[in-house]
Amino acid sequence: MSKRLEGKVVVILGASDERSMGAATARRFAEEGAKLVLGARRLDKLKPVAESVGGIAVKCDITSEEDIEALAKKALDEYGHLDVAINYSGVDSSGTPIAEVTRETLQQACDVHMIGSTLFFKHMAANMSDGGALITASSMTALLAPPGLAAYAGTKRGVDQVVRIAAVEYGARGIRVNSIAPGFTYSGMTADYFDVPSIPKAFQKEVPLGRLVTVEDIANAALWLASDEAFITGQCLDMTGGQTLNRIPTGEEMMGE
Repeated sequence: MSKRLEGKVVVILGASDERSMGAATARRFAEEGAKLVLGARRLDKLKPVAESVGGIAVKCDITSEEDIEALAKKALDEYGHLDVAINYSGVDSSGTPIAEVTRETLQQACDVHMIGSTLFFKHMAANMSDGGALITASSMTALLAPPGLAAYAGTKRGVDQVVRIAAVEYGARGIRVNSIAPGFTYSGMTADYFDVPSIPKAFQKEVPLGRLVTVEDIANAALWLASDEAFITGQCLDMTGGQTLNRIPTGEEMMGE
C-alpha cells in the first residue's frame, strides 16, 4: 500500500525541539514518505531533528520575510516543487491582563502570529504546486476567551480569519488553507507548566474525552489536512478533545486552590 505523502515535499517551520508539534509532525510525515525541509531560528537545535527524519535544516525566523521566502526557495532548489507548508511558530505572551499589557508584548505577538503567518502563506503559496496545502497553528485560546491572553489569543484568532481569506484567494489553484487549534499540550513551550501537577490536572478535568491532547494527535491532524483525502479549506480544526465545549480553568484551579 502506498504511503499517504509519498513524493510530496513538505516545509515545516517550528521544529527545533524534539518535544514540539513540529518535530512530531516531521516524524509522522517521514513515516508517510514525505520529503522534509524543516525551519527554525536555532539551527544548532534543528539539525539533529532534521537528520533524524532525513530532512533538510534551514535557519528561518518567522519575523523575517526574507527568511520565509528563502525557506520556500530551498524546497524548490532541493526537490523542484513544494506541496505542503506548515507553520508552528509561536510566542508565549501569557499572564498579562489588558490593564497591564504593553505595546511591546502586543507587537511581538502580532509579528509572530499575524504578520509572520500571513507572510508564510504568501511565500509558500507563491512557490507551491497547485493542489497543495497550507496549515498554521491556531490555539484553543482563540476559540474561548481566557483572561490574560489578549496578545496571544487575539493574534491567533486573527490568523484564523486570515486562513479564511487565504482559502478564498488560493482556492482557484486548489490550495487548501486551514489551521489547527490544539488544546493544552505537553511540548517544549509548555513544559514548565507541566512541572506544576495541578495545572494539567485542572485542564484535564475540562476535557470530555478524558485526556490532554498530545503532539502526536496534532501530527495526525496535520497529516490528514496535508493529504489528498482532506477536501476542506478555510477551517480551524478543533483539536482539544472537546475542551472548547467547556472552559479554561481559572488561575486558582490551576494552582490547586
